[in-house]
This record gives sequence, structure tokens and C-alpha cells, in this order.
Amino acid sequence: MISQRYRFHGHNSLRHVMSNNQITHSKFFAVRWMTNEHHHYPRVSVVVSKKVFKSAVKRNRIRRRIYEIVRHLLPDSPPVDVVISVYSAEALTATHDELAIQLLPLLHQAGLKTHATHK
Repeated sequence: MISQRYRFHGHNSLRHVMSNNQITHSKFFAVRWMTNEHHHYPRVSVVVSKKVFKSAVKRNRIRRRIYEIVRHLLPDSPPVDVVISVYSAEALTATHDELAIQLLPLLHQAGLKTHATHK
């Protein structure tokens, strides 16, 4: 899990990113981002809707796997707000490397530094 510092706090901050953003897609994800002048560090949120899985256990498992990939990128990254939306149920059964291959280019486009290892 990522540190409390790198998470969103409150619905309005997440809502702001969802409405005023740039967006890019891959097979499993949609990544929305915007620069944030108010913070000196990046913030990340992972959204897995009930349309993907009804079971909270499965949604949380996907969320934890994505946070693990992102966690290593955060300390060296600029202040960017990123919302990762998962819209494919295949993300649950994909390997860690498959998720990283799909996600890292999107995060690079969003401005997070992706030169760090993701293991």
C-alpha cells in the first residue's frame, strides 16, 4: 500500500481530477492526470468500479496490486494528481509483469518517473 501522504483526501479532490484532466488508455486502464501546484508531491488513486467486479475482495486485490507497482515511482516524481481507473476484469488474473507493462507507459505520460524498478 502507498503512504498516506500520496493518497487523495476527500471526494472533492478526486472529483476535481476526474473533471479537469488529461486522459490516456490501455487494455486494462484509463489514467487521468493533472498537475498540482498546491502540493509538493504526487497523489495517486486507483478506482475499480462494481461493474468490473461485484466482490469487494476482488476489487481490493486489483487495487493493492496496482498500488504496489506505483509505490516505487512516487518518491522521485513531480507533483501530479493521478487517477487510475480499472475497467477490465482481466486485471485480476494478469501477472504482475503484464500489469506493469500496461501501466508504466501510461504513468510515464502522466509525468511520473518510471525509471525505477517495479518489483
